Amino acid sequence: MTDRSKSISDHDADRADPSQRYAAGSRVVTLGCRLNTFESEIIRKNMTGAGLDDAIVINTCAVTSEAVRQASQTIRKLRRTNPTAQIIVTGCAAQIEPERFADMNEVDHVVGNSEKLMPDTFLALTKPEAERTQVTDIMEVRETAEHLVDGFASRVRAYVQIQNGCDHRCTFCIIPYGRGPSRSVPAGTVIDQIGMLVDNGRKEVVLTGVDITSYGPDLPGSPTLGRLVKQVLKHVPHLERLRLSSLDQVEIDPHLLDAIGSESRLMPHLHLSMQSGDDLTLKRMKRRHLRNDAIEFCRRARELRPDVVFGADLIAGFPTETEEMFQRTLDIVDECELTYLHVFPFSPRVGTPALKMPQLERRIIKERAARLRDKASAKLTAYYEDQIGQITEVLMERDEIGRTPQYAQVCIQSGRADPGDVMRTRITGHNDQQLLAEPLS
Repeated sequence: MTDRSKSISDHDADRADPSQRYAAGSRVVTLGCRLNTFESEIIRKNMTGAGLDDAIVINTCAVTSEAVRQASQTIRKLRRTNPTAQIIVTGCAAQIEPERFADMNEVDHVVGNSEKLMPDTFLALTKPEAERTQVTDIMEVRETAEHLVDGFASRVRAYVQIQNGCDHRCTFCIIPYGRGPSRSVPAGTVIDQIGMLVDNGRKEVVLTGVDITSYGPDLPGSPTLGRLVKQVLKHVPHLERLRLSSLDQVEIDPHLLDAIGSESRLMPHLHLSMQSGDDLTLKRMKRRHLRNDAIEFCRRARELRPDVVFGADLIAGFPTETEEMFQRTLDIVDECELTYLHVFPFSPRVGTPALKMPQLERRIIKERAARLRDKASAKLTAYYEDQIGQITEVLMERDEIGRTPQYAQVCIQSGRADPGDVMRTRITGHNDQQLLAEPLS
């Protein structure tokens, strides 16, 4: 689903940092994945160019029915606190269910996922005769427009789109109908974008998309994600940290495996679109991997990069899931040594095959999701315990908060550093939410 939510995450999965979502003075509210975070910067630039000063854009997510409900709730709240503003709704939820949002009294305009990236869309919205709903068939889109974004709300981390859309049809996932077919951004454009961001002070870049491991077959020469990673690191030598958003482990190419083992600037944190640890469930989800594929990938990656940590998206309570099937999902957390889990109670979506499968009772789904979250909490705590006494470099994000190469959040207990500084630290403890550290001279 995206960084999508290919997983269900990578409606990102891979997820955008909360600090990215509500930047001070921003008129764009970003919900969902890291790809939305990147696209919100394009929207903000287009709004400024059009002179839309009294407008709020809500860039929505549709990965679950709960995400759509929260989008509606956010819109109502924004209308109450901004009675005169022009409310514009866009993103995956708007693309998939435009009528739902057009029927809301709080909404002035509904804009599709393709239209939201076009400057002319926002120029048109400055005119009284602008159409209320501007949503075209996303399945007809065949190219990803090239956009250069010179800055982000964060002065430290930036997201760069390398791909959009998805050609797979997982039975639980609605996102392909919000994003359209898979299409890739040429390597030269990606490199130019990252080079500009690094020149403007960004220390870390995250490559994002809906299904980034499908990168390249629509481009001349059919490049792969691994080749792109190597090109970025070669041609942007001053980039300090490169991260990847959600990965489909069965589609990872040999060049990416080589980069994991040989490129120190590629961060040792891999988030996997895993979904389940049971083979029959994976087949019913129409995933492209089986249980042993995930276990073998994690083993191989850890062999290449011993300090790597893994995150994963896991769904609890998929239709027909028995207790034994669910137990295999619990077990794979240990077998793959997963550290960060995104747990999703199964959410049936209209338009997906999983809606027509025999559903579990909601109480069972909730109970299994709670057990998975308890497992996730225990695994994270165990990882934190193992880090005590370790020396690591922390990229500072704000005040005393930063992140390790493995993406663990760290609170510096003494001294100070500016955002973007890389601080050498010793881990002294944790508080269940983050690591605690002291700087080393």
